[in-house]
Amino acid sequence: MPDLSTLTVFAAAAVVLTATPGPDMLLIASRSVSQGRAAGFLTYAGIALGTYCHALAAALGLSQLFATVPIAYEIVRWAGCAYLLYLAYKTIRSEGANVSPISAPKPLSNSRIVTEGLATNLLNPKMVLFVLALFPQFVSPEGGSMVGQMFLLATILNGIGFVVNGSVILIGSHIRVRLSGFVRFPKLPQYLLAAVFTGLACRLALGSRT
Repeated sequence: MPDLSTLTVFAAAAVVLTATPGPDMLLIASRSVSQGRAAGFLTYAGIALGTYCHALAAALGLSQLFATVPIAYEIVRWAGCAYLLYLAYKTIRSEGANVSPISAPKPLSNSRIVTEGLATNLLNPKMVLFVLALFPQFVSPEGGSMVGQMFLLATILNGIGFVVNGSVILIGSHIRVRLSGFVRFPKLPQYLLAAVFTGLACRLALGSRT
């Protein structure tokens, strides 16, 4: 396993990376605002699971596919765009995503929230490239199982991400309580979440590999 100094450097890099606002943080925040604290943590659980999947793929060398077969990146990129737009459509069409105090919202199932977080993470090709570029710098053949080392790094990254995004979730759920007073706009959080999904789809479509 990596030594303490190596893990410390990785942890420092993870703090900077997780504290920088990005698609995952934006999705978690919007989910917390639109559906509450529990939904925010479940979304993060799906994203964290996705990190382990990316780490396993990198350890097995599957992520090299992106470097050698450019069309693979494009397939994942456009699949991610389509999925995010689908989520935006489903959010707008949902009848129970508002926070109006007059009518009780119909929450999504826990498994669906986790699955959406996982799928959004897995269909983000830049996450694959990020893990591929960063993780190998902190592992070595002498450190034992490559899969074990990758999973350890993913656990550190997820642990730090839990602290950072946990704060975002708490703030988002507080904003949700405030928004519950907007009786005239009961579906406002619903529209905000759909806008986030659409914005992430556009960002993915228009972004470059670098």
